[in-house]
Amino acid sequence: MTDRYAVIGNPVAHSKSPLIHATFARQTHQDLRYEAILALPGGFITTVETFRQQGGKGMNITVPFKLEAYQFANELTERARVARAVNTFKFENDKILGDNTDGAGLIRDITANLNFPVTNKCVLLMGAGGASRGVILPLLQQQPAMLAIANRTPQKALDLQQQFAVYGQINAGGYMDFAGEHFDIVINATAASLSDDLPELPDSIFAAEALAYDMMYSNKPTRFLQYAAQHGVPHLADGIGMLVEQAAESFYLWRGVRPDTRAVMAQLKNSRNRL
Repeated sequence: MTDRYAVIGNPVAHSKSPLIHATFARQTHQDLRYEAILALPGGFITTVETFRQQGGKGMNITVPFKLEAYQFANELTERARVARAVNTFKFENDKILGDNTDGAGLIRDITANLNFPVTNKCVLLMGAGGASRGVILPLLQQQPAMLAIANRTPQKALDLQQQFAVYGQINAGGYMDFAGEHFDIVINATAASLSDDLPELPDSIFAAEALAYDMMYSNKPTRFLQYAAQHGVPHLADGIGMLVEQAAESFYLWRGVRPDTRAVMAQLKNSRNRL
């Protein structure tokens, strides 16, 4: 019997996850089907439970449900517990295991695929929601020279600073609090790119050889990456590599097999180039 998996979010129609996991399944000879499920506001838990009761084996969780998924899980991996955000469910009998593979995916993409070191670099993380929570500890474990968190509501960034203080030093505040600072890596973990919006960044935020990284992805450069390019940033990347790498982590959790991400990334990039 074919095992069922899904990604749940709002919006979710744009998701590349079904294509990625279908490719992983063919590559590793796994019998599974993976779909995209839209959850309406207030309907996340009901939608997850319906899928689980129908025999679903696992789910990926995307915007805006990662914090709600953390609350719903009845068992957590260490990295999900630290992040207080969940992007992966594994269902087994009555157990709802919550994991967070975002950080592993981000670090793998930046350091291995883009060949851009995080160690001893100044890093700015934009946003203080579920996407940010999943990557803070992995970023700190890379031992950057500085990790700063900026958010439109400064108190939310300060809350994360306090939550993760035991793991390393973090600077936190509003965007304009970092005017005059220069960062080697600027990561957009906000949902602004979904609405073609841009947080109010100081113009001088990028260092000379900076990497601008948007966790969102699309067939054309996001507003944030356009802004970075206009300010002379030489290294630009969207979140397609992170998506593939975190998907591989989820796939390994579910199936016990680690797929080859390089072939999938090449496939996605080729399909984008043809558009």
